[in-house]
Amino acid sequence: MILVTGGAGFIGANFVLDWLARSDEPVLNLDKLTYAGNLENLAPLQGDARHVFVQGDIGDAPLLERLLAQHRPRAVVNFAAESHVDRSIHGPEDFIQTNVVGTMRLLQGVRAYWQTLPESERADFRFLHVSTDEVYGSLSPTDPAFTENNKLEPNSPYSASKAASDHLVRAWLHTYGLPVLTTNCSNNYGPLHFPEKLIPLIIVNALAGKPLPVYGDGLQVRDWLYVKDHCSAIRRVLAAGRVGEIYNVGGWNEKPNIEIVKTICSLLDELRPRSDGGSYQTQITYVQDRPGHDRRYAIDASKIERELGWKPAETFATGIRKTVQWYLENQAWVTHVQSGAYREWVQTNYADR
Repeated sequence: MILVTGGAGFIGANFVLDWLARSDEPVLNLDKLTYAGNLENLAPLQGDARHVFVQGDIGDAPLLERLLAQHRPRAVVNFAAESHVDRSIHGPEDFIQTNVVGTMRLLQGVRAYWQTLPESERADFRFLHVSTDEVYGSLSPTDPAFTENNKLEPNSPYSASKAASDHLVRAWLHTYGLPVLTTNCSNNYGPLHFPEKLIPLIIVNALAGKPLPVYGDGLQVRDWLYVKDHCSAIRRVLAAGRVGEIYNVGGWNEKPNIEIVKTICSLLDELRPRSDGGSYQTQITYVQDRPGHDRRYAIDASKIERELGWKPAETFATGIRKTVQWYLENQAWVTHVQSGAYREWVQTNYADR
């Protein structure tokens, strides 16, 4: 069995679904079920004995101790995190509590459990920490892409909290010998993405006839990684990654935000035309930029390809088409996740822009 934390969120749920589609090894899934954690993401696993779900916090030390002793996982994959930059600007304390304090308590609980294992199981055990390219800071248009050797220069409360968690994971290796792995990924997109992030927000707003908000000049550049590719990378790192190593996971898809928005509009024009015959691009609205908005992130994913033979299967063109089609075919899911709390958040973030 493996323990997955944050396995009801966007990336975590995709990982759990993909894992159990490819393996009969059971998953113990621990998720706090905050705004982004959604049991509906895991609906295909209802009644599946291979999937054990527990609602709980990675910061709950007694719960962790009990779960680890009872289920005896051979590995932990840590997705649990507060992950939205704008939310971190409005309320940084939750990010420190989950991403820093929570990660520390998870590491402590896992270390105590790991030390009780027989020597052979202790040697095979892995703790894989899923992090972000945002810990590296921002790049100029001419800078080379982030490698694993870039120093950490986080610029938002979110990325600072993730950088802190990365440092803690490293420290638990060097101080206590816990066999850890870290992955730093670029911007994920795909099915089950909570509709406050750029791509799902644009799809949902476009279909609702609402403005499509673009920060500043829209020329902020990101590398885009289809979530199923990210899941395959994590499986590969868990299986063959070298203990203590960091692996950057990217899609080799650097694009400015405005191009992303226009691509989605074009796909919707094709797949779900507006009743008035107009283009969704007419709904694009430029809004006040995010404070301290990083201009460019880019991942150099050469190391994971060179050492582990992994590279993404999707281009941006194929991945974004699959994503738009998924949202068109799963409107009931979108409706259910758009709770009152979500609507209040969108109002808070965009009302004065």
